[in-house]
Amino acid sequence: MNVIFDMDGLMFDTEKVFIMAWDYAGEKMGIGKAGYMVYKTLGMNIVSSYNVWKEEFGDRYNQEELRKYTKDFLQNYYSGNKVPVKKGLYNLLSYLKDNDCNMAVASSSPRWEVEKHLKDAGIYDYFTGIVCGDMVQNSKPNPEIYLKACELLGANPAECYALEDSKNGLLSAYKAGCKTIMIPDLWQPDDEILSIIAGKYEDLDEVKDAFERFQI
Repeated sequence: MNVIFDMDGLMFDTEKVFIMAWDYAGEKMGIGKAGYMVYKTLGMNIVSSYNVWKEEFGDRYNQEELRKYTKDFLQNYYSGNKVPVKKGLYNLLSYLKDNDCNMAVASSSPRWEVEKHLKDAGIYDYFTGIVCGDMVQNSKPNPEIYLKACELLGANPAECYALEDSKNGLLSAYKAGCKTIMIPDLWQPDDEILSIIAGKYEDLDEVKDAFERFQI
């Protein structure tokens, strides 16, 4: 079996940290708290996210300032806090490893950030391959990132489960041909997503139980 993991909002509770970071950055830039922009950019890579910011704020938005203030906040936050791990992550990873499953990461975050979080959480070595937002031309919901993850696993997309929390991520995996499983975080599925997912679970412990129960 092959399983591909999203990162933010799926393995780690990082999207809530980003809300705080973008609240901070928005205030520093004089446009007010902007943490709500996380909801508008769920699943997107950094370039696509910046484009959405530009559409939202126009000339009031400065990309370099956003990058700087976001980085300043995150570095300060993670200097005193560990990456917040989502419920059931370690149990699911151990189960999949014990059952000789191949695992990969398909995250819209930049590679340095993905590797740092995986290593800080002690789970880097679980994964055969990692594909990040700065390693592809097209952001989720384009299927490119999942197609590359499947390639790294040496598997046909139809043989891969994709675990996601965002609409863009689920559409990306579905368009690639993967079997999509949703674990909601900041966003609940709409009718479009409910029509394409193989299952919806409250946390990763429930995903593990489903794999065990149905032997999928």
